[in-house]
Amino acid sequence: MYTQMNWSAHLPTEFNKALEKAVGFERMLDRLFTQPTASGGYPPYNLRKEGDYTYILELAVAGFSEDQLEIKVEDGVLTVGTVKDLEPAEMEFVHKGIATRAFTRKFTLSDDLVVQGAEMKNGMLTITMERIIPEEKKPRVIKIGESSQKQKTKKELLQG
Repeated sequence: MYTQMNWSAHLPTEFNKALEKAVGFERMLDRLFTQPTASGGYPPYNLRKEGDYTYILELAVAGFSEDQLEIKVEDGVLTVGTVKDLEPAEMEFVHKGIATRAFTRKFTLSDDLVVQGAEMKNGMLTITMERIIPEEKKPRVIKIGESSQKQKTKKELLQG
């Protein structure tokens, strides 16, 4: 089933066996295994989990101002990087020891993870993400003999 995908050869045999029983993971795996390689480990970051649903991404970006950084989410990928103008041309340094080189960091997000916001304090960029479980993914009982059209009609009646 998954042998035609380009990422299949990189997965352990046990994982491939598990995928034989999985449905709808192709898009997620394509995003994971086709990401460009990281930018050499700069800037360093922490990824913390608070509770069951909240993730905190912390990037050490000392020397950068908020207007020099850009955060965007596109097609399930969180990208944190610098904008083009890092330092004004008129700045002259006697010694420059604080790294402010351009960087791009990409993080693949699960389909149910939403970026809630970002803040910068004391050289630390903190991005908060939350796992949102939509109604259709919450546990429910499916009655035999009742089509999704009938369920939709009942749902519409309750809402209207």
